[in-house]
Amino acid sequence: MKSSSVALLGAAAFAAVPALVQAADAPAAESADGDIQQIIVTGTRAKDRTVLDSAVPVDVITAQDLQAAGSVNGELGQALQVLLPSFSFPRQSNSGGADHVRAAQLRGLSPDQVLVLINGKRWHTSALVNDSSKIGRGTAPVDFNSIPINAVKRIEVLRDGAGAQYGSDAIAGVINVVLDDGADGGELAASYGLYHTREDAIDKTITDGQNVYSGAKIGTRLGDDGGFLRAGAEYKHRNPTNRAGYDHADFLIDESNPAWGQRNYAMGDGAARDVNLWFNGSLPVAIGEVYSFATYNHRNTTGYNFFRYNDEAPDVYPDGFLPQSLGENQDLGATAGLRGRIGTPWSYDFSVTHGRNQFDAGVRHTLNESLGTDSPKQFDTGTFELRQTTANLDFTRDLPIGARRFLLAFGGEYRYENYRTSPGDAASYAGTGAVGGGGLRPSDTANLDRNEGAFYLDLSGDIADRLFVEGAARYEHYDDAGGKLTGKLSGRYEFARQIALRGAVSNSFRAPSLAQVGFQSTTSNFGEGGTLNDIRVLSVNDPIARALGARRLDPETARNFSLGISGQLTEQFDYSLDVFHIDVDQRITLSTRIGDEDGHLEQYIEDNFGVAGVQYVNFFTNAADTRTDGAELVLNYHQQLYGGRFGFSTAYTYNRNKVRSTEPTPAELQAIIPGIGDDALVGVEERNTLTDASPRDRLVVSSDWRNAKWSLLGRLTRQGETTRVFDFGGGFHPTQTYGARWQLDAEVEYRITPQLALALGGDNLTDNYPERSNADINYGGNLPYDVLSPLGSNGAYYYERLTYSF
Repeated sequence: MKSSSVALLGAAAFAAVPALVQAADAPAAESADGDIQQIIVTGTRAKDRTVLDSAVPVDVITAQDLQAAGSVNGELGQALQVLLPSFSFPRQSNSGGADHVRAAQLRGLSPDQVLVLINGKRWHTSALVNDSSKIGRGTAPVDFNSIPINAVKRIEVLRDGAGAQYGSDAIAGVINVVLDDGADGGELAASYGLYHTREDAIDKTITDGQNVYSGAKIGTRLGDDGGFLRAGAEYKHRNPTNRAGYDHADFLIDESNPAWGQRNYAMGDGAARDVNLWFNGSLPVAIGEVYSFATYNHRNTTGYNFFRYNDEAPDVYPDGFLPQSLGENQDLGATAGLRGRIGTPWSYDFSVTHGRNQFDAGVRHTLNESLGTDSPKQFDTGTFELRQTTANLDFTRDLPIGARRFLLAFGGEYRYENYRTSPGDAASYAGTGAVGGGGLRPSDTANLDRNEGAFYLDLSGDIADRLFVEGAARYEHYDDAGGKLTGKLSGRYEFARQIALRGAVSNSFRAPSLAQVGFQSTTSNFGEGGTLNDIRVLSVNDPIARALGARRLDPETARNFSLGISGQLTEQFDYSLDVFHIDVDQRITLSTRIGDEDGHLEQYIEDNFGVAGVQYVNFFTNAADTRTDGAELVLNYHQQLYGGRFGFSTAYTYNRNKVRSTEPTPAELQAIIPGIGDDALVGVEERNTLTDASPRDRLVVSSDWRNAKWSLLGRLTRQGETTRVFDFGGGFHPTQTYGARWQLDAEVEYRITPQLALALGGDNLTDNYPERSNADINYGGNLPYDVLSPLGSNGAYYYERLTYSF
């Protein structure tokens, strides 16, 4: 989409007059207490709750925090991982779609179990399903890196189930991105960084991954009654990194093979180029206030695939070849709305939000073997598109009950979603298909839509001098997944300023995404005997999947419990400690790779459906019930020191996931594959994904000091241990637990003039790496580091940043 299209969309949004309450209007109390006095708008309908007196845990991340943490190419997701121990955003490689759209976790749960809002509005997800990744496998996550980091005023992270307040997806919590609403001035920013590291797997010093970021934003007033328009743009460019080892695969035998001892594979970040545009505005009118906002992202990315040796295409690639996946991602979200008052007691909000994500997939440096030497070497392999339109109507009023006043809120929502896929070019799927990413066949494509309606009721207030209580109920109905009634009760009792008890109990749900219902693809991964196999992901609606026992996907249901204490011991020191328990039933997962060495499945599919060469399949299921228990601690201290403000904070999170039960192998599969066993749907790899593939705990300790001229920042992060389990068939399940790792970040910023600032900094200054993978897992030394650790495998990163404010 051209930038002019976004401008026209913004103008049309103001003229259309629809919308919802813009979260950026929340006031902030001026106080030395800093963020704890910020009035929050996430997790409660009450209008006077701050971080410390909230009944549920909420983190507030400011634009200044993001600037210091988002140093790697201006990635919003990476910045949130740096700042929030509960948020994990691993850098995956050789992972299919996850090389292009990274998935984030909150509280160790699935990426699609966290709801993302922008200015209080439900935001859309990616259209691409991560079918080959470890973290986020089988999910179509929200693409955090499509949200411009310079558009953010603050981010509120609700760490609690909130289905009764916000609807589907809010099992782990809610992340609300509040956009910059400055009516005056602007900012220009530019940064440059690179990785400079000693990779012990090849015993060499490497400099790569150069990152360029530039951003600009400006605001202006509209009229004399508080109207404004704020707009900005970003450009980001990232060079690739490579941390592959030398190839000593067993089947190469010795040094006589030309591939022996070479760096044939690649692992790390692929190349990426982003353009982001955004605006946020408001205009008072006679009947209230019109407001609108939008974000747009266009990104081109490359990813890595597995190396193919010279026996696969000796006439075209005599020395072997390394396919690269390609992605062109276009993401647009826009909201327009009208809010105001009806008489004295009532406030209203009407809003319409439209979101669209389109991902065009491709592969290059490859071929279609069945086409011989005439085969192209680059292919378009398919298009995935999601459209979502949501309309909200909300009402609030103060409600006197006895001598006390409460806030009553109620409203409704209508949402329409459409998911469609288009085939790749004919050469990408003809015969054996393109190596490293066979294209979507016309028979693989989908065009699904659905309607959703919801109604909610919320009542909150102080029922006693020190006791705040909030109750919410919501009924939501999908025309393809049925209806669900959810409720939540939360409260906070303040014994004294120094200590308060808070807690919540709720139930939530998540409807299966249309992408999970309709997605189909063919990928390659390591399977039986550690060899590469083609794996076909089947939609649950596909006749082959139905014959194998696939069933219609039902919504996930969850029960959330939390209990905590919080308080302010002195003017300088505050704390919170919360424990939580989450049960999820009928969790939607992508099944284990299903197939057998003897070819029973392949023969069955060919005999009954006329489709040859399908050795292994996956399909989505509701086959697992899980439990998550955890605790989160936050400590903050600040005081005036040496003519500046000194701050110190500690945040720690712990979560333990377990699989409570699984569904048995369908009878249809047991009849087709002799001895398949009873765990074909949720095998050892998928259990590992659901339980301990993500860090069990994380600790972030940071300190900063700033005055009118200088800003100093230091941050120490401990990434907890992770475990990787593979299933290579025949009962061979190589397993490795990777130990915890520490990361040290630091930054110094000098304000040359009141408007101009220069910063120098580094991430992972001690150049730490994850523990090396063992010989059973590292694919002959080619992939020496696993992708599980949030530390990543890129090594030390250094950067400089120049900012001019006006």
